[in-house]
Formats: sequence, structure tokens, C-alpha cells
Amino acid sequence: MYEIAPSATPQSDAVLERLSALHPKSIDLSLDRTVQLLDLLGRPQDRLPPVIHVAGTNGKGSVIAMVRACLEAAGYSVHVYSSPHLVRFAERIRLAGRLIDEPQLLNVLEHCDRVNQGRPITYFEITTAAAFKAFADVPADILLLETGLGGRHDSTNVVDRPAATCITPVSMDHMHFLGDTLEAIAAEKAAIQKPGVPSIVGPQAETAAAVIEQAGNAAGAALYRHGQEWTLSKPDGHLRYQSDTMTIDVPLPSLEGPHQWQNAGIALALADRLRADGFRMPDAALAAAMARVDWPGRLQPLDRGRLVHALPDSWELWLDGGHNPAAGDALAQAVGAWPPRTLNLVVGMLNSKDPEPFLAPLAPHATAVTAITIPEEQNALPAEAIAAAAERVGLTSTVAPDLAQALSLSSAPTAGPGRVLICGSLYLAGHVLEANGTLPD
Repeated sequence: MYEIAPSATPQSDAVLERLSALHPKSIDLSLDRTVQLLDLLGRPQDRLPPVIHVAGTNGKGSVIAMVRACLEAAGYSVHVYSSPHLVRFAERIRLAGRLIDEPQLLNVLEHCDRVNQGRPITYFEITTAAAFKAFADVPADILLLETGLGGRHDSTNVVDRPAATCITPVSMDHMHFLGDTLEAIAAEKAAIQKPGVPSIVGPQAETAAAVIEQAGNAAGAALYRHGQEWTLSKPDGHLRYQSDTMTIDVPLPSLEGPHQWQNAGIALALADRLRADGFRMPDAALAAAMARVDWPGRLQPLDRGRLVHALPDSWELWLDGGHNPAAGDALAQAVGAWPPRTLNLVVGMLNSKDPEPFLAPLAPHATAVTAITIPEEQNALPAEAIAAAAERVGLTSTVAPDLAQALSLSSAPTAGPGRVLICGSLYLAGHVLEANGTLPD
């Protein structure tokens, strides 16, 4: 993270706004439009370095951040595609270790728009095609590719033979697109598995694990499952990863929260498979990477910036973009382990999310909720709905008109030291980082 001053809007933002305005915004899960545009672009997906394709409900970004740290610690150059961004679109495309710069981004977006010639296509589809074009044009050793939604029909699912696939924990989310049961959602995620390709599977609920295993076997994938082909334990304050081919002890990851331990295990399982494919990743590099991995907006302590300075000196400010019931459980487990101190929540969510099951696990650990409507977000859930949900799970709630007032209300009622945790949406997390004056690096 680094501090920023207010700056002019990048030219690429205007192109992105035009793409969003001209093309259908409704999500119609299909690969047809993406494949058609990629064909017109010369099939850049066939000119990529080895690809690690990652799907799942929670932890995708954290796993990718950890694998990237491991690879870079071993001296490799890494492309990364992830979504959504927090502050600037360029965060979605990392070329050989660096965020895509403005001239490159502007050039590839305008090129894809010209080639598409106004054909119906969604925002995510055309920007994913642009990312593939950028990745194909810049040399790197490997590409870490995160799905946007689901897996089977996700625009990223066009690489015929990735080096590996990975499925992080699957839980209930995006039900209006992926299905209203855990089995249905798991089936969509599991469809990224490919014949003969290692499939690294993180910890799963029993029903999801069964679906993923069945789909993997049907696809002819080489399953590499938590609890079977690999295990993770936590002896004496560190993590121990074990498989038939690798045993390693590493420090706890620098990302906060016990849920990041299982993400570290998945990352080490991927590193294990990459070693088997010839990537040189010494134990020392893996251990060093875990100690310094960075992934903004995920239970992130904010220790500087405009919002931090607005709080009383004895108060801490934390930020997390989690937004579904599983994320609420993970947050509750993390904050429940913190030293005792007043904890107040500032919560904003999208209208596609249900705040009650997200807030319920946090209720025993928090004193109050200040609800806000996410600024400048047309799909924001009204603050009043969040406040009502907080009351239903036993939390005192209030509504604030903006972030500054929310922080003031959250830090005012209690004398002495306290904590404010802003949570509920990655879109809110991005707004917070921008308002605080810090950007992901």
C-alpha cells in the first residue's frame, strides 16, 4: 500500500465507462461471446505462459496472493488476473509482477473495443479478453487466473490445458446465477477441472467435496485434495504442510485471521504441484513468502491515512471485503481471538447479498453496527435494510449518511480504546481505501 493524493481520472476510466454503457450489463453466463472476441484477437489464450486457474467462493484472491509471493520469492515473473478491483481497474491485471500501466491498459481496451465492433458482450467478458491480450503480449513465467463468477461458463474458462486448477472452499453465494444449493454451486466451480491436469482442492463441506470429486473424476483430472493427498496442521505456532512429495514448516501467513491458514495450505499444495512440474521453489522461498504476503482489503489493519487520523488515538481501524455467510464466519473466528476491546462495525453491502447471515456470526463479538449505503454504487443495499438485519441478530444499530459520519458514530459511544471494523463488501473496501488516501500497490 502507498499513500496517494487526489489525481486526475485516468483516460482508461472513460473507456471502461463507455464499454459498460454500450454493452449489456445483465450477466448471461456463456463462453460464446468471449470465445468469439478472442478468435478475432488471434486467440491470445493459446499464447499464454503456464496457467493456474482458480475458482471457489472464498479465499481465491488470498490464495493467488500467496502463490504469487511464493513464485516471486523463488525468482519467477508472474502475471495475475483478479477481480473485482478495489480502487482502480488496473489492479485486475498484473503483468510480470507490476500492475498494468495506464498507456498499456488504455491501448488494449481500445483495441478490444475496435475489434469487437459493437457486438453484444458484457463488461467482464470484454475486459477479460483484454487481459488475455495483455498477458499474451508480455513475457512471464506463469499466469495466476481467478474466475469472476462460477467456473463452467466464466469468461476465464477458455484455457484448454492449464498447468493446474484450484478450487478454494465453496459456500453459498451468487445463488441467482449458480444455483440455490451447495451441490449446484460446487458443480459450477468444479467444471474448471481438465483432463490430466492436477486439481488442487481446498477444505470443503462434505456435499461440495463429493460433487467436486465426482466432476474431477469424470473430467479425468488428477485430484489433489485436502485431507487426502495433502494435509495441513498448526504445531507450535507455525503451519506444517505434508504430502507424499513435500513436507514443510512455514510461518503463519502475514494475512490476518485463522481462515488464512487454510488458504496458505492451498497455496502450498499448488507450490507442491508446481515443484513436480519443474518449478524451482526452495523451502526458504516458500517460508519467506508466507511471512510477507500482502492482499489489501482482507482483514487489513489500516495504520495510516486520512480516515485513520480522524479516529481517536486509542482506536484501531480494520477493513475487510467479505460479504457472504462464510466470510462472516471467518471474520467472527478472527475477531473472537483478538484481545478484548470494544468492537463496532461499519457495514455496507450490495443488494444481492443478505446481511443477516453475514452479521449473525459477528453479533457475539461486536457492540454495535453503523450501516451505510455504499457510495456511488447503484446496486448498493440501503443502509436501513442493513440496520434492520443487525437488530434482528441482536446488535444495536444506527444509520449514517456517509463514511466519515459512520466512523464518528462508531468511535464516539465508548470511552477508552476500541476498534472499528469496516466490512460487508469489496466495493465498500475500495471506497474506504480511496477515502483513506491509500491504494493497492
